[in-house]
Amino acid sequence: MLKINNVINKTFLSPLKIIKIKLEKLEIKEKETAKKIVRLIPNQCPFAKEIRLFNLYLGKIPPLCKLNPFYEDLMILRFRALSFLCEIGEDITPYCQ
Repeated sequence: MLKINNVINKTFLSPLKIIKIKLEKLEIKEKETAKKIVRLIPNQCPFAKEIRLFNLYLGKIPPLCKLNPFYEDLMILRFRALSFLCEIGEDITPYCQ
């Protein structure tokens, strides 16, 4: 039984690990690439919502970004793109809202 669980875990983690490694190794060398990355990846989780009915609080939908296995990797990639833009003298204030 333990052997089957190890095979299942390796099968499911391998594709995730490959994508994480590719995100880590992605090099930002061009200004336009950095701008696209910063525009595509939001600086905060956009989905946290409160559910109300006639001004009566029913509940809250939590931000689902934390459930995304690539959330931290994408935030690091966005930070690297912002750092690159800052290093080349680009104004990054429009991207930090």
